[in-house]
Amino acid sequence: MISKDMQKALNEQVNKEFYSAYLYLAMSAYCSTAGLPGFAHWMRLQYEEENLHVTKMYDYILDQGGEVDLKMIEEPPKEFGTPLEIFEKTLEHEQFITKSIHNLMGLAVDERDYATQAFLQWYVTEQVEEEANVQDVLNPLRMVGNDKGGLMMIDQKLGGRAVSAAPAAE
Repeated sequence: MISKDMQKALNEQVNKEFYSAYLYLAMSAYCSTAGLPGFAHWMRLQYEEENLHVTKMYDYILDQGGEVDLKMIEEPPKEFGTPLEIFEKTLEHEQFITKSIHNLMGLAVDERDYATQAFLQWYVTEQVEEEANVQDVLNPLRMVGNDKGGLMMIDQKLGGRAVSAAPAAE
């Protein structure tokens, strides 16, 4: 069973993960409207992955005898700028989520909540991957700048991103 403080913190993280999904869906729509189907596809897969993160945490709270407390999700922006600006914002957001996961882990350590520490380790590892995936897109975007041919090549590459596997049950 988790403490009330841990339950509250995990529920706050559920809200952040839902916002992440909402943000990536908005980014996907923006990219689609801008004629960047590969970028839209990449963001759509991010949206789906964030939903998996939400479900995993939701289930954990319930499995630990806690109560899920869903809150209103903040409205995401409607405009995101250039592809480079989009991915800079994406990296910034993923770094925010990483910090939040680390704070959760810190609380679990402080409370000597070993089950939650083990559970959160998956998210710690996942965030390393998330930031690296964004950086893998940012690097070529920085190289090509506003070159339309370069952006088209990156867009085509992002269109080939495969669906992520569901998180392993723990």
